[in-house]
Amino acid sequence: MSKASRRRQRPGTSPSTPRPASAPPPTGTGSTPAGTTPSTGAAAGSSASTAGAAGATGAAGATTAATATTGTGGTQRAPGTSSTSRPASTRVGRRERQRAYVKPTFVQRHRTAIILVAALAGVALLSTFVFLSASQAAFACSTVWTPAPTASPAAGATPALGYVQPDMGRSHVAVGDKVTFTYCAPASGNHYNRPGTAGPIPARVYGPSDTVLPQGWIHNLEHGGIVILYRGDSPGATPDGQAQLRALYDSFPNSPVCNIPKGENAPVIARFDQMSSPYQAIVWGRVLLLDTLDQAKILDFYNQWGERTNPEKQCAVPSSSPDVSAAPAASTAPTAVPSATPAPTPVPSAAAPTAPAESAAPSAN
Repeated sequence: MSKASRRRQRPGTSPSTPRPASAPPPTGTGSTPAGTTPSTGAAAGSSASTAGAAGATGAAGATTAATATTGTGGTQRAPGTSSTSRPASTRVGRRERQRAYVKPTFVQRHRTAIILVAALAGVALLSTFVFLSASQAAFACSTVWTPAPTASPAAGATPALGYVQPDMGRSHVAVGDKVTFTYCAPASGNHYNRPGTAGPIPARVYGPSDTVLPQGWIHNLEHGGIVILYRGDSPGATPDGQAQLRALYDSFPNSPVCNIPKGENAPVIARFDQMSSPYQAIVWGRVLLLDTLDQAKILDFYNQWGERTNPEKQCAVPSSSPDVSAAPAASTAPTAVPSATPAPTPVPSAAAPTAPAESAAPSAN
């Protein structure tokens, strides 16, 4: 027997036959070496079978455990194994969804131009409103007042100069508000209340190109002043007429009742076109119509009615002040009335002088 045969027959030695590297180890199914008893081989085979069964059971248990722990999150690989697959929840190489293109509207495309055009339109409208407001008349007249002629006064009676004009109120309005007067030139009516600038206005001679509103000088009338008006087509608007008006202003006396100096409230001399005569002298509620600039008659009119008819007294008025419907008890000598001027208001018969000489003649006899 050779040495190799003896080594193969020696107990505990394994055959020297090489096994493939990938082949699993023998599980006891190979041939029994020489010299080994059958019982020993059977025991070894039984042990190998038992070990194989145990290994299979362990592998099955590991697979079951892995499946149980994985759940719904994906298949869990066994420990020690490698895999190139990624979890199901991870997406590789995801591309962004392409957004839909929304076409801008007309307003969005031309927003700047629209804003510019709207701004220009607003400026144009505002300019138009300012222009129309400036060009619109600040007052209006419903009627150019022409009083009806009255009867001549009785012989020897003091004539009541001027005409009574119906009252048109005396409320204050905001400066710039338009006022419509029922009669023009107005001797009363709504007016401004801004002393020194809008009403009462400064007492002086205003030229033909000066803007003088009745809402201003009506407040002078309310305080007892006198306003002397001339039309733009009258001689008063000429250079000579302006010189005569300035001379009248320079020689004007103090007020007849309160003795207020000239220039504080009266006289106001200004142009006014909406009247029926070339000149008019006005106190509150009473108008003297003149065809010429009669300075003496204007002064008589002022002495007769100035500071007596106005609602806002500047001082205590004497008890002998005349009523607007009658001549005063004491006044200056009457002046001649021009033929072109309407007849003055008649004096009631109670004011006419009596003739005591005729009634006393019989008793002397």
